[in-house]
Amino acid sequence: MRETYDEYEAAGRLRVPVAAWRWATASGLVPAADAGRGQWSRAVVEAADPEAVRAALRGPAGASWAADRLTEALGEPLRYRPRVTPAAVGHLVRAGLLTYLGGEPAYPDVHPDQVDALARRRDLPALLDRHVPLGPDQAAHRLGVRRTDFDQVVRLGWVTPIGTVEIDYKRQGGVTTVPLYSAEDIALLTVVRPTVDWHALRTLTAGRRSPLTALTPDPQGEDRLLLAGVARIARVGRAAVVNWRRRHPDFPAPTAGTDVHPEFDRRQVVEWLLAHDKIAVPTAVPAATLTVGPSLGAGAPDRLRMDDPLLELTDDQEGEDLLSGWMTDTDADTLAELTAAETGASLLRLTAPGTTPLAVPDGLEVIDRFHAGSGGLRVTLAWPAHLRGTASPRTTGGVIRHGLPYTAPTPACRCARQTCGGLVLTPYCTEHGTAAEPAMEWHPAAGIRCMDLAP
Repeated sequence: MRETYDEYEAAGRLRVPVAAWRWATASGLVPAADAGRGQWSRAVVEAADPEAVRAALRGPAGASWAADRLTEALGEPLRYRPRVTPAAVGHLVRAGLLTYLGGEPAYPDVHPDQVDALARRRDLPALLDRHVPLGPDQAAHRLGVRRTDFDQVVRLGWVTPIGTVEIDYKRQGGVTTVPLYSAEDIALLTVVRPTVDWHALRTLTAGRRSPLTALTPDPQGEDRLLLAGVARIARVGRAAVVNWRRRHPDFPAPTAGTDVHPEFDRRQVVEWLLAHDKIAVPTAVPAATLTVGPSLGAGAPDRLRMDDPLLELTDDQEGEDLLSGWMTDTDADTLAELTAAETGASLLRLTAPGTTPLAVPDGLEVIDRFHAGSGGLRVTLAWPAHLRGTASPRTTGGVIRHGLPYTAPTPACRCARQTCGGLVLTPYCTEHGTAAEPAMEWHPAAGIRCMDLAP
């Protein structure tokens, strides 16, 4: 009488598919191997309920389906993040995040419920970066640059392969060895190389020469930083780095330089900064949310998304503010239609990283729209700087400005439906607080600044 069973023997004993047994052990329906690595005792196998084991599987899902499901979970648009591939599912299985149920190990069958659970995890982008290496084309997409620019990054020695994979291109040259790169290393480049103008690099059009071609790798293969360079990576002052050296005995030792100007190995510094939570691997693309509607308030506003926004606010009241970023074709078309309307477009609310919510009552224009060499549609907006205001906290939007109750309607206010000159009471003025009461909120069609109000 057999006393121990491997997974194939246990599945045969219960007359269930081996995939069902694998899922039953992974999901806890049957105990883990108790008679050695990959071995179960007869008591465990005979105590298992074959019908329950068979019913729990519900049919495995292929790696292609799992890859599409995880890609869907990442959201649209996939700016700076490549699609999840079937090969990536194999890496997730080897990392223990998914259970191998059968098929080719590189492109395994997995349980759909487990894939759905993984897709719902908020740290899915970080898990993919940590466990799924990227080929050169995927790495360029993850960095948001053209493949030619990524080749320059490799030439400069800023990233090195962590492995290789052989791909059979069949009619295109047969088997080719392709290098693989750590997605975390790729994502960290924008942090650890702060002297590079990544914004300019990511917006190069096809055919333009890469600015990285002007750089030369260190002939000694060394990559060193002064204290000021460490501070720039961590976005702190030089004094903070000096303090870290004094307080933390595990701070990397200098590899060159002098006592006054020590030099440190960049890789060692980055590892220390990561370990001490001084920097983090970027996993999500910063995004701005725009609520845009007609200037005269007719019709419901549209809520649009802009990835990796760059907001440039001018100090010149006669100038224009600029906002640029990546948008989907659908959102860009909607924005173009609104700004081209005869009534004009109003920015009811702009929520972007690093600034308080803004609003602009009129004059919104699309001044540039192009597809960069790295792919994706980049849109640039402009509006008159003198109309810029702070967005109302109310969901309807609007520009908050201070006004006095005896303020009369002026030609600058085009509010056709109100007799109040476009003024509505609001509890707080962002320009003057509560110093002069009451504070007033302008309808989106107005947005006149305090200095333009006439008593």
